[in-house]
Amino acid sequence: MLKAIHPIAGVIGFLTILLFWTSTIYSEVFGTYETVAMVKSLIVKGLLVLVPAMAIVGATGMSIGGRRKDAPAIAKKKRMPIIAANGLLILVPAAIYLNNKAGAGSFDTGFYLVQIIELCAGATNLTLMGLSIRDGRAMTARRRKTARK
Repeated sequence: MLKAIHPIAGVIGFLTILLFWTSTIYSEVFGTYETVAMVKSLIVKGLLVLVPAMAIVGATGMSIGGRRKDAPAIAKKKRMPIIAANGLLILVPAAIYLNNKAGAGSFDTGFYLVQIIELCAGATNLTLMGLSIRDGRAMTARRRKTARK
């Protein structure tokens, strides 16, 4: 069961961050202040999907690969604390801050500075998560190949 839940939660987390990131870029480039405020509000609501998905990925990943010593598993284990810290210490607080600023119509230097930090942190997490998805798929492919023999 864990082997089915883990990749589903991982893909949900990845796609949720990708949606947040692309919606932010799109609303900033093509939208009005009202559009940006709406996107920021929806991102905060979307944390109700993202945070549990990421918690599930972390818990199931540690359960499934806790004792593995192969290179892809070690790489995934090294990435997860960075992804988690980036999310909990930068992305979640930034989302809340930006939602509050946008809701108040305060699109000042502080807003845009935090926006840039959030976009960089989001891109970092997307990259790290993409690498972990790639490694997880490779690990699964090797296991299937071994099982066939």
